[in-house]
Amino acid sequence: MEAVVFLSRIQIPVEKKGHNMDRVTIRLATDQDYKSVERIMRQVHTMHVHWRPDIYRDMDPLLPYDMYQEHLTRKQILVADLEGETVGLLICLVRHISGGPMRERKVLFVDSMAVEEGYRGRGIGHKLFDYVLGLCREGQFDGLELQVNAKNAAARAMYEKYGFTEKSINMEFSGL
Repeated sequence: MEAVVFLSRIQIPVEKKGHNMDRVTIRLATDQDYKSVERIMRQVHTMHVHWRPDIYRDMDPLLPYDMYQEHLTRKQILVADLEGETVGLLICLVRHISGGPMRERKVLFVDSMAVEEGYRGRGIGHKLFDYVLGLCREGQFDGLELQVNAKNAAARAMYEKYGFTEKSINMEFSGL
């Protein structure tokens, strides 16, 4: 899988005066962020387990340390930092789509996004997405894609505000 090497070339937004969340900066994750990233991802995963216990299971760790290290090496994890506290994260992957009837495309795929429970609804997810949109423009991507759990209304509403639309719908037969 391709490293998101251009992340280090994007300038981190400067602090602005005013709104409390303006003190949030977006940066590449470091080794020191692992415990916070694991904790925040677990909060979101717990919602998925609650919504679909037939599909999702609890596991510990959710993101094994060796996988985290691989993401760091590829510069695929961004964190939202509020005065030294990690309050959100976004994992993005580069996908090259080609072959058969598909047009060749370079897509930035948001694999995971999560915000610390106590900070949700305060604009941190928007900061992460504004940053990722900048990455898409600088990296000359053909698209930005993600998947969202159908029961996660808050996340879906945020993505729709950004202009995301349904590309496909996964359906399952539950009569088995």
